[in-house]
Amino acid sequence: MSFVGLFLSGAVLFLNGLMLLGKADAKAVGYFNLFVGVIQIINPFYLLMTSSQGNWDLYNSAAIFLFGLTYLYVGVTSVKGLEGNGLGWFSLWVSIIAVVYTVISLIQFHDVVNALTWGLWAFLWLLFFLTGSLNKKIDGYVGIVAIVLSWVTLTIPAMLYFLGVWNTPAVQQIWTWVLILTIIFFVVSLLSPKLSFKKEKSGQEVQAI
Repeated sequence: MSFVGLFLSGAVLFLNGLMLLGKADAKAVGYFNLFVGVIQIINPFYLLMTSSQGNWDLYNSAAIFLFGLTYLYVGVTSVKGLEGNGLGWFSLWVSIIAVVYTVISLIQFHDVVNALTWGLWAFLWLLFFLTGSLNKKIDGYVGIVAIVLSWVTLTIPAMLYFLGVWNTPAVQQIWTWVLILTIIFFVVSLLSPKLSFKKEKSGQEVQAI
């Protein structure tokens, strides 16, 4: 995915996290999802038309479609007030695809940062499945995960790329540890029996487990 796409995705995921925490209006956030979703659908179509359409061109463009379709689905669901069951099952499918991208990043490209990033995205999509289709009451936890990932996997990497330092060995090494610490934080948060999160609108406490 292009780093401009990562930048926009960071904004969407940040707002989606706030929506899950009850701190942002679902319909308002839904419209922003639709806006960025359309961009993330048009962009890969353009890249496909202007590329050699080799297998790796298709591979990279398909990744953008995963995000674009997710944002469109979230947008329509939020704006129309639809049940999240269909979105949840779609998220499960995307989560499985994200696991494949994780493995390929390691085996084919030997890119640890990208592999960790895709692994975290797979985890987030899995959480969307658990809340949307299995009705697990973990919206607060999912909101926190979404907000954290909006920064450490999308916004900040995009900003570092814009500054021309993202691909330097030092930054890559630092970011490997940032992502590892993020995984540890998510696991500890999930397993801690005392940890809970609250949704702003309902005031209802949502346990992490």
